Amino acid sequence: MVLQSRAYTFDARPDYPLLVSVKRYWDPQASSDAPDALTLVWTHATGFHNEVSEPVIEDLYALHGLRIHDMWAIECPNHGASAALNERELQFGYEPVFGWSEYARAVHLVLTGQGTGVDVDFSKRRLVGIGQSMGAVALELSLTYFPRIPYHALVLVEPMVMNREAAEGPHEFLVNGARNRRDVWPSKPEAYKLLKSRGWKSWDDRVLRLFVEHGMRSLPTAEYPDKTEGVTLACPKRQEAASYEDPLGVARCYGFLKHGVKRVPTHIIYGAIDDYIPAFVKDDVIANAIGGKQHLASLSRVENAGHLVVQTNPKGLAEKIHQALRRHSVGPKL
Repeated sequence: MVLQSRAYTFDARPDYPLLVSVKRYWDPQASSDAPDALTLVWTHATGFHNEVSEPVIEDLYALHGLRIHDMWAIECPNHGASAALNERELQFGYEPVFGWSEYARAVHLVLTGQGTGVDVDFSKRRLVGIGQSMGAVALELSLTYFPRIPYHALVLVEPMVMNREAAEGPHEFLVNGARNRRDVWPSKPEAYKLLKSRGWKSWDDRVLRLFVEHGMRSLPTAEYPDKTEGVTLACPKRQEAASYEDPLGVARCYGFLKHGVKRVPTHIIYGAIDDYIPAFVKDDVIANAIGGKQHLASLSRVENAGHLVVQTNPKGLAEKIHQALRRHSVGPKL
């Protein structure tokens, strides 16, 4: 399989001030124009970028039995390539807090065609949103805007959703981790070497290489105007911390889930390892925010993975997504 891709810049100005990097993926040998073929829309976790989902996309395409038209990744406006596009705008009004509603708004604008740069009528597609962590929240909150996005289904991967008391725990850990992390390296090869030898060695190597390639950018930047050599994070750590500082996205999604699952068939996939999100938090979301797993299209767990399931076990995640999506689109038997 040779995965093809094309990058776009979505522009909804003057109605929305931030540009959005969007990427289309397709397999020329497997893409289907059948009326029931699915269009998958990917959203990422805090600190990442569009390309982080590529290994899951590749592994999902390798599993036969689904009719897939193509796949699209929509980036959070202060992450990845979008962060560079919005470098000046992000310095005022998006710190010290960057609301997750901004990501939801960006997803809504792209999928409802309220801008230029992506010449696709998504209203005619069978859309399935697949999001990890913050990206899952963005997909869910995109349901709260009008006009409605015609989702066929949603797949929420390790959604960062919890009640108010539980949210206080990971908040400080994540904010401090973002603020204190190293964010300058001599070069991309050096960055890869250092990250590979440390805590990031548990990541699928494909994901780590994509993070170095697309999650980093050359200096100088607005963050480091005087540094002329080396690389830094594409999503500045101040913006990553600002994203973690938003208390409203988590809370609003917690309160809205019981309505969202009634509007759109919703699959939740957690990692089998309860790390960033404790088991009691997941149980509370299913029992109280949703009202019981009977309201979900499916609930599953990925073995040998925690919150960073996209990064550590993309193949296992692809298998669970495949199982979920077979309920919505079954291709020819091979």
